Amino acid sequence: MSHVFPRHTKAELPVAVTGDGCYILDRSGKRYFDGSGGAAVSCLGHSDPDVTAAIKAQVDRIAFAHTGFFTSEPAEELADLLIEKAPGNLDRVYFVSGGSEAMEAALKLARQYFLEKGEASRHRVIARRQSYHGNTLGALAAGGNQWRREPFAPLMIDTTHIAPCYEYRDRREGETAFDYGQRVANELEAEILRLGPENVMAFVAEPVVGATAGALPPVEGYFKRIREICDSYGVLLILDEVMCGMGRTGTLFACEQDGVAPDILCIAKGLGAGYQPVGAMLCTDAIYEAIETGSGFFQHGHTYIGHPVACAAALAVFKKLTGGVADRVMPMGEKLAAALTDAFGQHPHVGDIRGRGLFRGIELVEDRASKAPFDPKRGISKAFKKAAFEAGLICYPMGGTIDGVQGDHILLAPPFILEDGHIGEITDKLAKAFKAVF
Repeated sequence: MSHVFPRHTKAELPVAVTGDGCYILDRSGKRYFDGSGGAAVSCLGHSDPDVTAAIKAQVDRIAFAHTGFFTSEPAEELADLLIEKAPGNLDRVYFVSGGSEAMEAALKLARQYFLEKGEASRHRVIARRQSYHGNTLGALAAGGNQWRREPFAPLMIDTTHIAPCYEYRDRREGETAFDYGQRVANELEAEILRLGPENVMAFVAEPVVGATAGALPPVEGYFKRIREICDSYGVLLILDEVMCGMGRTGTLFACEQDGVAPDILCIAKGLGAGYQPVGAMLCTDAIYEAIETGSGFFQHGHTYIGHPVACAAALAVFKKLTGGVADRVMPMGEKLAAALTDAFGQHPHVGDIRGRGLFRGIELVEDRASKAPFDPKRGISKAFKKAAFEAGLICYPMGGTIDGVQGDHILLAPPFILEDGHIGEITDKLAKAFKAVF
């Protein structure tokens, strides 16, 4: 009997024993193609020798030095490289152990920034429905997925949510994509005015929505209008690139494709590529200066922030990404999108195929013409995950795509090192799952 507390008490999981490039092997020797990188994590696959060598070398030097007393060489070098590539005026990096920690730090920094500036009334956060920002209480409160929020609602800060940018379902007949984006972006201004601009501290969004909406990209001009609104009312723009960042959508930072830069940006998953638990919060020079010239102390922290081994691993990952690996994402992503469209674009239960780079989603529907979703009681996404896994494909199906209850999608986020032959393997194994489920 296992004494591990699993994600689901009824699950009987195989034991992963070996990583081999894009594959994971279990104890029986079965090979699984990691078509979702776990949860959009394993961008370099599971056996990169350079990253593992960097981890071993750092452990041989020093494994841990508490940031209350020391900084470390890998943390300093990684921060320099991140800021060198970061958009806008992002200037400082706060290293944490994962995405939820990064988002929690972002929310607390936003609050302290306004306290340091003497704007103590600013505390309200606005986000979007069907967003996901992590599972700690602050990050969960910012998220807009009702299914995840409901059990813990009494424990969470009060956050309001506006519409997502969900063109497939919400663009009106006769409305251009641009006009649609402006309309839903303007909901932010209306909500700021409703709450009172003097009370609002931040708007939080994923540039490309991941787990809860299935690689849902914005329409052109949407985020530029969001940035304008935030600037007009002195509201901080916090972008969550935990899942969609670090090259996943085809540029190192996902927001680059929308021509905007945030005040605070969060990364994780692909930053460490699964080799170590690591994440980071990046903030602008103006935000840092407010702390530095004020109290001088960010009233936050965790034991393992800036962990030398985690930073050494992330440094090795980052050098590989910027050394050419991330350049493969856009062309390989286009090939994957074309293959998915060829294989499933006319399937009676596929409503939309979307995404950017190697971040692709397939929205499943009961009826293509009406876009009607399946009855949630059928558990389509769970059945699909099981069928794909049996076929030897790890993908990331999820239910509640539309409103937290209705809708199903499949998320794909394969390693950046995949080859042309792997794309055929993905579609072949997805086809087996489609046949088994439908």
